[in-house]
Amino acid sequence: MNIFKTLLTATAGTLMVAGVAWSQVVQAEPIESPSVLLERTSRQVIKILQDDHELLQKEPRRVYKIIDEYILPHLDDVTMAKLALGKNWKKASREQKIAFVVEFRNLLVRTYSKSLLEFSDQEIYFFPVKLAADTHKASVKAEVVQPGGPSIPMAYRVRIKNNAWKVYDIKIDGISLVTSYRGTFSQEIRKSGMDGLLKYMRDKNSKLASKVNQNAES
Repeated sequence: MNIFKTLLTATAGTLMVAGVAWSQVVQAEPIESPSVLLERTSRQVIKILQDDHELLQKEPRRVYKIIDEYILPHLDDVTMAKLALGKNWKKASREQKIAFVVEFRNLLVRTYSKSLLEFSDQEIYFFPVKLAADTHKASVKAEVVQPGGPSIPMAYRVRIKNNAWKVYDIKIDGISLVTSYRGTFSQEIRKSGMDGLLKYMRDKNSKLASKVNQNAES
């Protein structure tokens, strides 16, 4: 199930049937429906994972390129960071906020890369979504089908940013991926402040990166 926690973090790999094209009132050009965007991206990532399975097992660091190219462009990392930090976001300085966004994005990438490398033969189905012309936020429902196991309901929370739909949270079986980090982050802040949390995240990201590197060398 870890793969779907990053399949943002949809990714995603399994980020992302059909939906109607949505047009902003102030934009002449139509914006791709969020369900179509997620499904298209999901198929692209899954195909790469299947075609390059052996290569990725030998060179796991290649998964970062997949995430950079296909997943990160569709994430609203600032909103995700705000949700993950909760009330502590307002208490942080501008420099701390910038550093936190970077480290939280890295955490999602590191976690997601591990999930993608463990991907096997799950499938994800997206349900059509109808949106009003003035809609700026939406929830795209999906279902993960696991051979020999129960299906897992998912919901991608998306919003319009820079004239495109961006994912800012994923609910897996009703549990928010982003806010599931909040308890740990709050605990670290209570223990050692915002700077202590940033150090905790840097250390965690370093350890996760080292594991990928070790897998690449083994």
